[in-house]
Amino acid sequence: MRAVTEKEIRASFVNCSRGEAKRLSLPRDLDQRPWEDLDFLGWRDHTAQERAYLVVERGDGLVGVALRLTTARVGLRRNMCSVCLTTHPGRGVALMAAPKARGKGRDEGTVGLYLCADFACSLYIRGKKEPEPGGRFAEALTMEEQISRASANLGGFLDRVSA
Repeated sequence: MRAVTEKEIRASFVNCSRGEAKRLSLPRDLDQRPWEDLDFLGWRDHTAQERAYLVVERGDGLVGVALRLTTARVGLRRNMCSVCLTTHPGRGVALMAAPKARGKGRDEGTVGLYLCADFACSLYIRGKKEPEPGGRFAEALTMEEQISRASANLGGFLDRVSA
């Protein structure tokens, strides 16, 4: 992913108003992100932990989505991220719900996605960040194929939000 600016991020959101996008809290470390290793930008709102945001570079530009973390019981079992297929114990994977994009003729509703709570999918795939032992399965796919699969998984979610 290329480095993006605050203005680009705020203009990218498809499922919230311009005013909401203007007021949302951006990550404090935006200038320190490892952009060359990221397939998307994701962060939790430091002012409200139940809110999170996701910005993805797609063929038609940036697409931003506002998310809500659902409250779920934390068990002893591991959960798997729907994007990168990394497993984490406890709260390491969160169910995030995105309101569908608003617009003429669109049904209101939400779309959910299980995602690494730290938004480090890109780093797990590339081996730049290690999950807890057993979090990544050995795969026959190359890293490029895993990146492509993660992008397709994320793209499917974004398509459902925009539909």
